Amino acid sequence: MKGLIQRVKRASVHVEKVLIAEIPAGLLLFLGVEKSDGQAQVSALLKKVVNYRVFPDQDGRMNRSLMDAGGSLLIVPQFTLAADTGSGTRPGFSGAAAPDDARALFCNFLQQSTSLLGPKRIGAGQFGADMEVSLVNDGPVTFLLEVSGFHGSNLHGPK
Repeated sequence: MKGLIQRVKRASVHVEKVLIAEIPAGLLLFLGVEKSDGQAQVSALLKKVVNYRVFPDQDGRMNRSLMDAGGSLLIVPQFTLAADTGSGTRPGFSGAAAPDDARALFCNFLQQSTSLLGPKRIGAGQFGADMEVSLVNDGPVTFLLEVSGFHGSNLHGPK
């Protein structure tokens, strides 16, 4: 599972020109789900996202997490993050999770995020939609976070 986080001053998502989510200062998370991902990766990535120290402390150093800073989180499903870009000039998507599996894990990630941070601090894009994402990057500060598939912990149980 991959998460591209950006520290933002604000961010929003529109679908068909309708605002579906917006947040004030916090993190924008583009979430990519791969075939080997399951509930364990959801929990591990969420823990990493909310505890990753990307917000400045009193000395201006990145020593505060989303939890510490009290910021919001906008979660946007991002199929293309699961692309294989290792060769050629066209991405391959054979490593991406099947749509139904990816949707279930995205929804689980959203549910766990809401339970952890509260509904007022969470916003979400729409799975499978053509979205317009707007943001004001703060810094800019952008990090790619990854948690790899743990043996036997995918969506459908051990293999």
